[in-house]
Amino acid sequence: MLHCAIALVICAAEPISAERMAEMQAAWDKTIRDSTIAIEKNPKDINAYSRRGDAYFFAGKFKEAVADYDKMVELDPASDASHWRRGIAYFYAGRYAEAASQFERYHSFDNVDRENGIWRYLSQVKVSGREKAREGLLKYAKDDREPFPAVYELFAGRITPERILQQIETAKLSADEREKRLFYAELYIGLNEFIEDRPESAQRHLERAVKNTWGPNAGYGPNFMWHVARLQEAALRDRK
Repeated sequence: MLHCAIALVICAAEPISAERMAEMQAAWDKTIRDSTIAIEKNPKDINAYSRRGDAYFFAGKFKEAVADYDKMVELDPASDASHWRRGIAYFYAGRYAEAASQFERYHSFDNVDRENGIWRYLSQVKVSGREKAREGLLKYAKDDREPFPAVYELFAGRITPERILQQIETAKLSADEREKRLFYAELYIGLNEFIEDRPESAQRHLERAVKNTWGPNAGYGPNFMWHVARLQEAALRDRK
């Protein structure tokens, strides 16, 4: 009975309801079916591979997502450098060296986006360990959107999570802008805690990112990253 009670408490604390998860899963399943039909009709339909790859990724089918993203690049080689989604899919498929390489190529496409540098670092930690990954952190000379300058310093070991969150809380911001910055901060603090093998702390921060009101309703890129937070939080929860 005690075990059941504990299970109920854990289930009740999940950041997304079972009903909402069922709705999302049904939508991903439909996208996969519809995209597969489109690909059968036109094997060169890049957009169909893109839609299906995303649906596979959101459903936690990372190998399938990688296959569709790879096909996109095969059909349009010029898209290779900018395909950050493929890099993240490589990471979650356990193909860390290929993920790092993808983010290195993205840096040649966009040398401002520190979010890309974070993902390269995460991949490099898996390949070579933290110290070498820090030594190889990509260098940025131009300003980036907030809160990424501070978040990047976190991965370099030069600022604490508490300081980042304090800066956001005390800054003069609109409610929407504060929620936006908190989403990215909690996401990447959580991923840093994950890569540092502090799963309980990682889950706490990622759960806040999942519960954030801006992330799931934002545009394409941020929404994709909200799913990353959701998937990583769920994986840590399952480990418990």
